[in-house]
Amino acid sequence: MKASPDKPIDPETPLQLLLFVDKRPNSGEQIRHIRNYLKNLKAQYSFDLQVIDVGEQPYLAEHFKLVATPALIKIQPEPRQTLAGSTLVTQLENCWPRWQRSVEEYLATLESQTDSSSPERPNSTIDSVAYSAELMRLSDEIFRLQQDQEDLQEQLRFKDRIIAMLAHDLRNPLTAASIAIETLELSYSPKEGLNTRLKPAVTAQLLKHAKTQTRAIDRMITDILQAARGTNGDFQIQPQKLDLGSLCQEVLVYLRDRFQPKEQQITHDIPSDLPLIYADPERVRQVLINLLDNAIKYAPAKGTIAFSVLHRTTQKVQVSICDDGPGIPEENHERIFEEHFRLKRDEAQEGYGIGLALCQRIVRAHYGQIWVDSVPNQGSCFHFTLPVYRP
Repeated sequence: MKASPDKPIDPETPLQLLLFVDKRPNSGEQIRHIRNYLKNLKAQYSFDLQVIDVGEQPYLAEHFKLVATPALIKIQPEPRQTLAGSTLVTQLENCWPRWQRSVEEYLATLESQTDSSSPERPNSTIDSVAYSAELMRLSDEIFRLQQDQEDLQEQLRFKDRIIAMLAHDLRNPLTAASIAIETLELSYSPKEGLNTRLKPAVTAQLLKHAKTQTRAIDRMITDILQAARGTNGDFQIQPQKLDLGSLCQEVLVYLRDRFQPKEQQITHDIPSDLPLIYADPERVRQVLINLLDNAIKYAPAKGTIAFSVLHRTTQKVQVSICDDGPGIPEENHERIFEEHFRLKRDEAQEGYGIGLALCQRIVRAHYGQIWVDSVPNQGSCFHFTLPVYRP
């Protein structure tokens, strides 16, 4: 009984039916009942039946706007009629006499309109249906390919921007580190084996500056490599028992020089009785530095940045970093954590549009949450949670 939708139509069987079935176990008995009933009818009346599995030809089901299977559709003679539901056989019993009358009327009309010596054959309705369904399938495939092409083009554009910005941003810390090292080199006496021209405090400051700039370069490269792996790449963490309070203090000291150019004030509330957490220290350091860097960037000159840690529940510790910058529109509170997303106002700013996405990936890898509370022109507060260590 099964045939493909492009099977030629026999002009002696103008009644054309489509039976849509599926492979669900609970519909098997109903489908067998329908097919047996149609088989009995075919012994008495001539009609063309096409059996279509919606799993194999979903576009035909879409073409007829089916919402349930099994379904029986009379597609010729017109008008089209669809029967579906658990009472399909009963519905067919009621419709069958009317369908037979429509066939007789169709044949009579066809005979009166054609020359008896060269009768025209009825067009294959099923052929046209199959053609329309194939067009739908090809249109969807073209749309998907266009979307894939746009995604690939956007990735290429993003990589071009990354390369350009990375080349620009790396130049500053490289230059600063080179100057510090060259200054130390010029003041070094090979004969005496020590620095003879600089005071110890200045030497220590230059060494610290070179180290700071080198770590900044390393962090930039790390961010880029992690972004290049994409959201579906492997993201490994090495959690361990960690003193979050000490790590926060260490990061604040590390970033101390970043606050000075804009004369920004930082307040912090890091309780001494914080519980230990279970986290990867380098990954958490990366989140803290990224969020503090953003706060420094967007807080105004002489602005204030608030850093706090709260033992929120018995299982979670919450870190909050707030600034008094321009804020973030509510509709973008979730989008700012998307890969490559940047606010319109930030397109001229330095950065790659990947920092917050990386923060989200790191926090989620620790089974924590990250979010932002912000009102335009009233600053932003970024919060994230980390798990408490359980022996």
